[in-house]
Amino acid sequence: MLIQSISNSSSVVGGEEDENVLRRTLLQLLAGSGIALDGQVLGSVESIRRRMDDTLVSATVSAAMLDQWEEATIGFGRQYMNTPPLRLLCDVLLEFSAVRKAMERRQPVDLQERLCRMAAQLAGLSGMIMINLGDHRLARSFFRTGRTAADETGDRALRAWVTAREALVPLYYGDPREALNLAKKSRDMAGQTPCAAQAMAPVVEARALAMMSGSGKKDVVDQAKRALSRARAAFSQMAAVDQDDSTFGYTERQLYFHQGDALVKLGQAMEADLILEQALTKYGPADWLDPTFIKFDRAQCKLLEGDIDEALAIAQATFDGLGDNCRPGILMQRAHEMAKELEAKAPNHAGLKLFQEALRAAPAEDPVIGA
Repeated sequence: MLIQSISNSSSVVGGEEDENVLRRTLLQLLAGSGIALDGQVLGSVESIRRRMDDTLVSATVSAAMLDQWEEATIGFGRQYMNTPPLRLLCDVLLEFSAVRKAMERRQPVDLQERLCRMAAQLAGLSGMIMINLGDHRLARSFFRTGRTAADETGDRALRAWVTAREALVPLYYGDPREALNLAKKSRDMAGQTPCAAQAMAPVVEARALAMMSGSGKKDVVDQAKRALSRARAAFSQMAAVDQDDSTFGYTERQLYFHQGDALVKLGQAMEADLILEQALTKYGPADWLDPTFIKFDRAQCKLLEGDIDEALAIAQATFDGLGDNCRPGILMQRAHEMAKELEAKAPNHAGLKLFQEALRAAPAEDPVIGA
């Protein structure tokens, strides 16, 4: 009993220390300090996630408190598109830790299910943020935690959502075949249930197919376009509340963006540019993450059409327009990819050197150790 007591006590102390690290980081970010995602912060992030894993596999919170946590979770989803990722991660994980503490005590079945749902959503959102910060290892870990929590709810739509979001890790980090497999798993999990994953999964399939086989091949173009057609049909069947949620649901503007991105990768520059232009009109002035990707995709469209000057002008203006704390690793990666594509087409272009120098002078915010 004494050993168990000491163990429980050290666990509580360790959890408080991890939360304090995130609180200090959040306060420094709010004060405008430049903060690196260093080993101490990463250690606290991983420790909080592991504690949730431990809680999920081991054996009363008020309904009012659950309501507040659910509202906070929805709020974090709304902030995803326009809040610097490290700052949002601190907020999300502090809430995640509070949910974990509540789950340490066995709750009535209905309350336990709501807690597991929030755990799955917060873990999935943390995974999404880690993708943006450039740490695909921690992203995968969070999605695994999210799957464990989602399995406890028995909700097919939630399980499919976590898996569809996880498919973006290999999609962005170089393994389109695995992304395709995860997208198909997500589609199978969703079944006939109208939900976000029914629309998201076939879009990921289309993007992965394009990456696997290169641009212009007719059979790949046909397969990808059939997948996009399935996505549009599924989107039309989604509930209005899910069509209005860009994090836990799937919005029309995301559908346009992802369709355009798939078509770019298929080499369908003219069609892609029209869709991407429509997508941009559906984002607000405070949104910066998706619109930045869309603008880089439009630059690639111009590159495919042979208009080097316009491609470079769009890429340069897009990069210059990024504000403070709005250059996470995944965006910097895309910018560097764009520079390489421009260099391959026009290595001696007068403006290319300036673009490359601007990229070198502005490394990604929130650099990740060992990503």
